[in-house]
Amino acid sequence: MQQERKTSPRTDAGHCFVCGDANSLGLHVRFRLDGEVCRGEFTPGLQHSGYDGITHGGIVFSLLDDVMANWMFLQGMRCYTAKCEIRFHEALPIGQRVLLEGRVLRQKQKLVVMEGRALRADDGTPVASCQASFIVDETTIPPDFSAG
Repeated sequence: MQQERKTSPRTDAGHCFVCGDANSLGLHVRFRLDGEVCRGEFTPGLQHSGYDGITHGGIVFSLLDDVMANWMFLQGMRCYTAKCEIRFHEALPIGQRVLLEGRVLRQKQKLVVMEGRALRADDGTPVASCQASFIVDETTIPPDFSAG
């Protein structure tokens, strides 16, 4: 359904903590659509620590929130997280590259339920997974939009 894109068609999130180019303190993750899945990757540094040597859980949560939201953002839609439930499977060591995936589970009008996953890049072990509900700004929904 969706064509892979490496850059966003929108410019209204330049200061986003996770993906914004203009945020000097941000994570600068690049997201892309790959079929029905939004993908990205990230390698945490020391500045992303909670306990020594371990990535802060809030960073992992932010990465998952953004990979799901970018599924819509990369298609020109603006959305807002309404609810998110996350499960941490194991700690993410500093320096361990993580692969991010976001996909739609179901959609009803302007409510979209999504799934996010963070996987260790070296062996695919799940680091964290979540399910979230997003409210899509109705003014940005294309007339032919249907997901899930």
